Amino acid sequence: MPYTPSGFFCDRLIRERERRDGEGSLNKPLRFNGQDFTVLRQESLQRKTLFEDDSFPATVESLGFKELGHKSNKVKNIVWKRPKEICENPQFIVGGASRTDICQGDLGDCWLLAAIACLTLNEKLLYRVVPQEQSFSEGYGGIFHFQFWRYGDWVDVVIDDRIPTFNNQLVFTKSAERNEFWSALLEKAYAKLHGSYEALKGGNTTEAMEDFTGGVTEFYEMKEAPKELYKIMKKALERGSLMGCSIDSLVPARFETRTVTGLVKGHAYSVTAVDECKPSQQKDSKVRLVRLRNPWGQVEWNGPWSDNSKEWTTLSKADKDKLQHQSAEDGEFWMSFEDFKKNYTKIEICNLTPDALEDDKIHKWTVSVNEGRWVRGCSAGGCRNYPDTFWTNPQYRLRLLEEDDDPEDNEVGCTFVVALMQKNRRKERKMGANLFTIGFAIYEVPKEMHGNKQHMQKDFFLFNSSKARCKSYINLREVTQRFRLSSGEYVIVPSTYEPHQEGEFILRVFSEKRNTSEEIENRIEADHPVPAPASAGEESEEDQQFRSIFQEIAGDDMEITANELKNVLNRVITKHKDLNTEGFSLESCRSMIALMDMDGTSRLNLQEFRHLWNKIKQWQGIFKHYNADQSGSINSYEMRNAVNDAGFRLNNQLYDIITMRYANENMNIDFDSFISCLVRLEAMFRAFQAFDQDGDGTIRLSVLEWLQLTMYA
Repeated sequence: MPYTPSGFFCDRLIRERERRDGEGSLNKPLRFNGQDFTVLRQESLQRKTLFEDDSFPATVESLGFKELGHKSNKVKNIVWKRPKEICENPQFIVGGASRTDICQGDLGDCWLLAAIACLTLNEKLLYRVVPQEQSFSEGYGGIFHFQFWRYGDWVDVVIDDRIPTFNNQLVFTKSAERNEFWSALLEKAYAKLHGSYEALKGGNTTEAMEDFTGGVTEFYEMKEAPKELYKIMKKALERGSLMGCSIDSLVPARFETRTVTGLVKGHAYSVTAVDECKPSQQKDSKVRLVRLRNPWGQVEWNGPWSDNSKEWTTLSKADKDKLQHQSAEDGEFWMSFEDFKKNYTKIEICNLTPDALEDDKIHKWTVSVNEGRWVRGCSAGGCRNYPDTFWTNPQYRLRLLEEDDDPEDNEVGCTFVVALMQKNRRKERKMGANLFTIGFAIYEVPKEMHGNKQHMQKDFFLFNSSKARCKSYINLREVTQRFRLSSGEYVIVPSTYEPHQEGEFILRVFSEKRNTSEEIENRIEADHPVPAPASAGEESEEDQQFRSIFQEIAGDDMEITANELKNVLNRVITKHKDLNTEGFSLESCRSMIALMDMDGTSRLNLQEFRHLWNKIKQWQGIFKHYNADQSGSINSYEMRNAVNDAGFRLNNQLYDIITMRYANENMNIDFDSFISCLVRLEAMFRAFQAFDQDGDGTIRLSVLEWLQLTMYA
């Protein structure tokens, strides 16, 4: 569901203020749904009652909306129980969190569980997500909390400990230890974050990896993997990066089907280790090995180096101990690196620092984060295949200020990673939302335009090709790619593949050296916010006609009301057949009077009316220019240029509001709406200037002043 203009922009302002106050950081996470874990737990302990979470209740709505919805037979026998009702002596974590604590249940979220398994390999990361000192004994109030990275902010998610069961067994994720519950509760908190358990069905391991770390992910297709892939994997694991892999299934019906080698197609695995060993029969060479884990907690590779294979007999006890070899049906197994490359089709590495893949030195990377939005009819321009609208997409100016210290292969340039992530599509799945096909292109800014923060116009993209772009537009939550370009200024244009697709996104840029990236926001200003006196030149025939009509309608007091203004304007406008308009509405005329009413009478005198008519003639000329096809309306993308021609410089957020406020369902703006928009713009610019006495671009209003201003405009 798209936000209403007021709701979206109020929420955005609140989020920006929270960030200025330090909210959303790892040390001060946002409270999801406004729930404060410490306060709620204390209340439960004082009342001596167990916490019940009304925002994610123990009902079918929390289970799902389709396969786990009201009409599904699967949910009829599900009973929500607390751990103390399921077993004796429940524990949050037994003997430390480990990979065997994560066994998949009846939910297609192996992608999530593969990421959790990776998380257990790094205690520091794990206990960011799973705060310690939670238990079923000391301070137990039926309430737990977990922390996730969410589109640029860390959020703290509170849950109660009622978990779905069937025949007293956990329905979804469970631990190999029957009385251990941290993984089941973590899954519940993640389900709450997305609206339901069913919302977690199907996904990409990198999605959860990033939500656990705030890192950035890069993909490798095995058939295109670099020759140093083993070194890349080893180095990434040493630096705490999370790693997943999978085998693509070309036939959708065969998803999650077991092959003769014991591997499962269309299924997410965790990479938990890479190492080398030296079998006794091989004098000089070592064998490179990869350890993987199936989130099912069972079903393993049965080829060379599997649990009970003959290859293990060639190793010394010391080597076996180093590799932690054990024969157990626990879903974890070793295989040779060569077999790994042959059998798996892609690998995903979530880098806590993006340089982990290519450089032996640890660098601090610069990270810049930008939130954005594609709005249908305004800033959802689609890809370069749609030149008439592509230029209207949000644009971000990237400044690469320093070149890399030790460029490989004697190449010079600045290395950086661009990550474009679409927001909230999983949460909105129950309303029919699917992932958009997204991507981005990067254009070099000519030197003469450096420092110019104006939005690049259509002609720039018609006559300049991109300097770099993502490999392909794809329907993933996030598209990432690494680039090396010379220092300078660039424009990044993120977009959906097709125009008119509305959604929110976050654009992150990681670079080895200093960079800045920011949305190109035109300076907000108006050419003529103060009314100019009427010209004393000769009246045209049309002016004389208007004076005559004005005198006829105004009467002896020589002032007209909104209703009378409506009659005056519409008598003349009907003569302009090319405008194809039904005339001005009474509400539009009230706005015009509010704009021109200098003496507070809520009427217009002849001088005020003359000034209004001069403005309408000027704006009518602009409208006719963009109404070249004489359809009687201009499309919402042309509206951006029309507003600019009228003397108003706005930013993307304001263009978005104009589109939502004044365009019809076909994203067209008729003459009445066009004039109403410009009237409102001029009125609000003029009012702001009146209040901004010191000219610093900021005003302070009381509630009374705010309401007087907005209600009369």
